[in-house]
Amino acid sequence: MRACNLPDWSSARTELSDLLTSAGWRPSVISDAELALHEVFVNAWRHGGTLAPVVVLALADHRLRVSVADNSPVLPESRLPDDLLSLSGRGLFLVQALTHRFGAEPRKQGKVVWFELEASA
Repeated sequence: MRACNLPDWSSARTELSDLLTSAGWRPSVISDAELALHEVFVNAWRHGGTLAPVVVLALADHRLRVSVADNSPVLPESRLPDDLLSLSGRGLFLVQALTHRFGAEPRKQGKVVWFELEASA
């Protein structure tokens, strides 16, 4: 049996939006960052088994790095689903398309999935 309660990512999204807006980033880039955050956050909940994924935002030298930690040691693979009409399976492919860099790193417990965006995107 699986819990159906979705995690609340609204505070992470608000923090991200406020951070980038105050730094003068373009709205289209902010939207890309929000969508990428949403995909990584939901993956941490759905596939990583983490009810409250930990999000870290870092902004330096016009470069944003977003990291989301979960409890699963399984590193993600970015690939298109076998069935092109499938309703899921495109999240990490989308993150790769929206960002400049994307990756995952194992941790003592679980992993961290991260992406980077530059203000000039």
